[in-house]
Amino acid sequence: MPQKERDRLNLGPANYLLLLIAALLLIAGYFIMSLNEITISPITLLIAYVGIIPLALLKRSSPKE
Repeated sequence: MPQKERDRLNLGPANYLLLLIAALLLIAGYFIMSLNEITISPITLLIAYVGIIPLALLKRSSPKE
């Protein structure tokens, strides 16, 4: 990824960690949904889509020193 685009996104290691956690929750949520569990899977997907992904994209990374 070019430096200019990386600066524009301004994502740090904490942001990528949150996105990784969200991806794992999404995978787990869809897997649980495939098992016909209709109460846990929507809650898991909701937490990932509405909570963690926006938090990961909107959280400011610490300034570079």
